[in-house]
Amino acid sequence: MKSLIAEIPLSKIKFVLLDMDGTLLDKYFDDYFWEHLVPEKYAEKHGITFGKAKEELLKKYKHHEGTLNWTDIDFWSRELNLDIPALKEQIRHMIEVHPHVEDFLKMLRKEKKKVFLVTNAHYKVLDLKFKKTAIGKYFDDTITSCEMGYPKEMPEFWHKAERRLGFDKKKTLFVDDTEDVLRTAKEYGIKYIIHKAKASSKVKPKLSKEFEHIFDFKELM
Repeated sequence: MKSLIAEIPLSKIKFVLLDMDGTLLDKYFDDYFWEHLVPEKYAEKHGITFGKAKEELLKKYKHHEGTLNWTDIDFWSRELNLDIPALKEQIRHMIEVHPHVEDFLKMLRKEKKKVFLVTNAHYKVLDLKFKKTAIGKYFDDTITSCEMGYPKEMPEFWHKAERRLGFDKKKTLFVDDTEDVLRTAKEYGIKYIIHKAKASSKVKPKLSKEFEHIFDFKELM
């Protein structure tokens, strides 16, 4: 594979759009939360086994995947009759920044790039993660799918994001760990696209056949 630096010349990039969960932050927190903690609490509430709870929840998750409901923790609090924000707060110590992320963000600031966080995460989750980590200070602006009214998987998100942030598609780099999101961004016209292959520290990286990928942000430095 060709060098990413050769493929993506930072000198020609003026805007950098970055996803949060799985891209900048270790997705292990979210995986553990939705696949272990929530089923555990759901099983307790309904007097069923952990296995049965997980089976029921996975069906619910699948039904709402790729929609605004998927990342709306207020929706899930109502749907599951659990205090999702409070449960996330319980395990906030598990929120971790991926290696070399801060170094990369510092480099972008030094190079005077416009840096934006574009996330499907709910604003309450964003607030929790910014309080736990030090990455919020590196962004010129932050937008959520909740604010845009569409998830990143939909082209409408990108139309509204471009109007709000004022980036030039031909001079923009976008990094995300979700291929469906990258596909939509590419179709929208964002020129430089990178797949973050190592989303979780506990799960084997998923290599993209469609997009250039990195495992670690030091590869872009």
